[in-house]
Amino acid sequence: MAKTQTLTFKRTVNAKPTDVYRAFTNSTIMREWFCDAALADPHKGGRIYAWWNSGFYASGEYLSVTPDKKVVFSWNGRGEPAPTQVQVSIAEKKGGTVVTVSHNGAGSGKPWAKTIKEIGEGWEQSLENLQSTLEAGEDLRISRRPMLGITLSDFNTEVAKKLGVPVTEGIRLDGTLEGMGARAAGLQKDDVIVGMAGKKITGFPSLAGALQGRRAGDRVAVKFYRGKKLETVTMELSRRPLPPIPATAAELSEAVRKMYAELDVELEKCLEGVTEAEASFKPAPDEWSAKDVVCHLLAGERDGHGFVAETIMGVMRYYDGFGENVEARHKALMAVFPTYRALLDEYKRAEAETVALLAAIPPEVAARKSSWWQLCYNTLQPPIHTQRHFEQIRAAIAAARKK
Repeated sequence: MAKTQTLTFKRTVNAKPTDVYRAFTNSTIMREWFCDAALADPHKGGRIYAWWNSGFYASGEYLSVTPDKKVVFSWNGRGEPAPTQVQVSIAEKKGGTVVTVSHNGAGSGKPWAKTIKEIGEGWEQSLENLQSTLEAGEDLRISRRPMLGITLSDFNTEVAKKLGVPVTEGIRLDGTLEGMGARAAGLQKDDVIVGMAGKKITGFPSLAGALQGRRAGDRVAVKFYRGKKLETVTMELSRRPLPPIPATAAELSEAVRKMYAELDVELEKCLEGVTEAEASFKPAPDEWSAKDVVCHLLAGERDGHGFVAETIMGVMRYYDGFGENVEARHKALMAVFPTYRALLDEYKRAEAETVALLAAIPPEVAARKSSWWQLCYNTLQPPIHTQRHFEQIRAAIAAARKK
């Protein structure tokens, strides 16, 4: 019988054994520190599956589950020479918890060299992030990941044809941000990124995978189409700004209320004195009117209610990118709210509902530090997306008045 080896990793975290146990047996929590998509059914013979944006995944089944003490599961990693096994031992110590991960059954020699290196690096980084998410909530995969400074737009076969781009997979830019790497590198609206740092880019998950392990200040090659022409530039990655994380639901709600109040003033200025005909004018057959943009903002605000509700329930879904705008949904909203003012008023009511929903979040949700951090991080992002749409509204109205 061939010799096998056990790789052992240990870390002490300032958390309860119950919290550590849930981190290895709950799909939502696994995504908050370990992987990017997960399935977990924690009983003997139950499934376990973890997938990363890099394209790597591991599947297996729970072989033994002892709540708050031990979890054992098989591990079939993509591209690895043979199945292995993972044992997680959980022990309370002086108010904290010692978590020991033993990855058993790895072989030796050249076929296993790369796998053993990746297993070691993977568990060391993951346990560091486990400690961070349990103690402070912060997901180091996000806070340490640099920024490109881009906003995104829909990209599909129809859009590719219109732009003259000879591919149908990639990331289409809606614009770039001042002071960030993308603008400094010369990228612009409607460029379609298809490669970064030697990785193929087919959508948002692959972009996140390409940035894994990168830091602010790193320089990476970016391949993109500008129309039919494939170009390559070198981009310096920018530092990611992090919003302050409020301690309570009331503080989060108030911060969002203030942000909305400022944005609503700007939005009203965009639409000041606008007639219904001007608001409904499309600069081109396939471009949005100002009214279309307000409808889109309303749909997005309602989507946010679902995200908050998922966080409260502890069943947040994995999103495969940002998705595209659903025309049928916009038609339905416009049928119920036929004027731009009716849409705008409903949008403000949806904002008020968001503020009230955040204020109503139970205290136990804020106590789930990793989920709370994710919610606050996503909710308090600078409103770049909304402000880009304000620019779109101004341009559409200007085109209407010029016409």
